[in-house]
Amino acid sequence: MALPELPEELPGEAEVHPDEVTRVPLAIEDWLTVIVMALLALITFANVLVRYFTSQSFAWTEELSIFLMIVLALVAGSAAVARNRQIRIEYFADNGPEWRQRALARFGSLMVFLLFVIIAVLSTRVVYDDIKFGETSPGIGVPIWWYTIWMPVMSVAIAGRALGLFIRRGRRS
Repeated sequence: MALPELPEELPGEAEVHPDEVTRVPLAIEDWLTVIVMALLALITFANVLVRYFTSQSFAWTEELSIFLMIVLALVAGSAAVARNRQIRIEYFADNGPEWRQRALARFGSLMVFLLFVIIAVLSTRVVYDDIKFGETSPGIGVPIWWYTIWMPVMSVAIAGRALGLFIRRGRRS
């Protein structure tokens, strides 16, 4: 008895789209994601082992893990913007005439750009205050700006990705 043939694409399966060509390679975000996830796994695994064998835990792991999760979210946000996978109402964004789809894509990328420029400016002020007042982290006691400096850096990166998407959507004919 022969098995029935499966369709090439299963119902409900998401379509896989190749990445668009960008000036800054998308592999940067992909590799940063891999590195951050590996660090999170190693830190967590080491803490589990230490807890199991000594009934103690590394005090610094929670603080570092939270920082790495925030970095991971920002890196993933950058990749999502570059791949045009940010949150949107797909009914409006993916339906209708081509000119409207392009206009909505450009409007959305422009709004993401403006949002992350504002976040970059405001988070730069936070970093400045952290340096000015000598804030230190509660767990390890390192300067808190070591953690907060990445917010404006990643916000500028996301704004750059959004600007690139805005330009690419304008070039499409």
